[in-house]
Amino acid sequence: MINVFDHAINGDCLVELERLGAAKADLVYLDPPFFTNLRHSSITRDRTKTFSFDDLWGSLSEYAEFMEARLRQVHRVLKDSGSVFVHCDSSANFLLRVLLDKIFGADQFRSEIIWSYKRWSNSARNLLPAHQTIFFYSKSEKYKFNVIYGPYSETTNVDQILQLRQRDTHGVSKYATDANGNVVYATDKKGVPLSDVWEIPFLNPKAKERTGYPTQKPVLLLERIIRIATEPDDLIIDPFCGSGTTLVAAAILGRRSLGIDTSIEAVDLANHRLKEPTKTDSALLKKGRVAYATADLKSLALLEGLDLVPVHRNAGVDAFLKSSDGDELVPIRVQRVGESLSDAASVLVRAGMSKCATKAVLVRTEECRELFSASELPDFVHVVDATALRIKAALSASESKSAANKSFKRTPKGGAA
Repeated sequence: MINVFDHAINGDCLVELERLGAAKADLVYLDPPFFTNLRHSSITRDRTKTFSFDDLWGSLSEYAEFMEARLRQVHRVLKDSGSVFVHCDSSANFLLRVLLDKIFGADQFRSEIIWSYKRWSNSARNLLPAHQTIFFYSKSEKYKFNVIYGPYSETTNVDQILQLRQRDTHGVSKYATDANGNVVYATDKKGVPLSDVWEIPFLNPKAKERTGYPTQKPVLLLERIIRIATEPDDLIIDPFCGSGTTLVAAAILGRRSLGIDTSIEAVDLANHRLKEPTKTDSALLKKGRVAYATADLKSLALLEGLDLVPVHRNAGVDAFLKSSDGDELVPIRVQRVGESLSDAASVLVRAGMSKCATKAVLVRTEECRELFSASELPDFVHVVDATALRIKAALSASESKSAANKSFKRTPKGGAA
């Protein structure tokens, strides 16, 4: 249930923070203007409402003055046990780091978090931008910090990780053993402590929590920050709350919150979201990236040597073969063991038609034992035999030819007896 104090208010955060008493907040999260010098706008999914805000500045010094005044108020309203997380990108992260060192002290710097995500972009003559930065500073050495553990990597030798280690008389680390020489296993292994690189998916266009607000962040990202630096019932302040993601995450986790924004539309949206806090769970985070690598490795091995792109999560296509003219991708599928040629052809045809393919290739791996002819397929599908079938066919033809030659040699010159 949402606390009655959990809400967003309309106003300049400089003014609104000044009205708060000192040492009130346990956590302040800022997603301020990034100094992009752009007007950001976006439209809701039903295309009934547009949200926008300006990130336009006369100079870097103007932006610096704006941010410094507000960061000083953030420092004032934080408890000694509190922390601040400042979200930014490469536009002015260098400046914000200097300001945070100046206001909070360089010795209170805790982490530079890299939020990494996959996102398509038409980046010209540049590396694809796929991360943003979050600076984590504490107000004092008394700051709250909760360790978050994640699963071990697939490449980790877990059996070794779980074995207790001890140092011998020479200070060398080795596996601990009991009096009988048996390996002793640790009982307090909780996983891998969270690092400063977070791979959390960007909100996709169909996410149920997406509001249409530009620069909206995923609830999962804010949940992680809140879990690290706060306890239940702590107060979290977001001075640039936008669509209210911080407030939603706080409500879900049982924290109190206050959001501030100069846009009345943003404030209305944030308060509306608080009536029914919603988040989109990430299948990628739950299953792991490896779960999405579903391409059939045996089939791909048969296609080695071709210029192709493997396809995951598509039962009808194993890969896309780059056509010789370079204008289109050609779907290619390998017949599976025990699969009829007609079934293999059926799924390839459906996949090819859905992609409007003008050419498709079906690799036959088993001799056809059904009443099905490749001539029944659409003209755009070409059936070729796998190497194994071609070798068998060649050997069979060679044996037939050899048998015919032997038979010919045994036949008398005068004809049949």
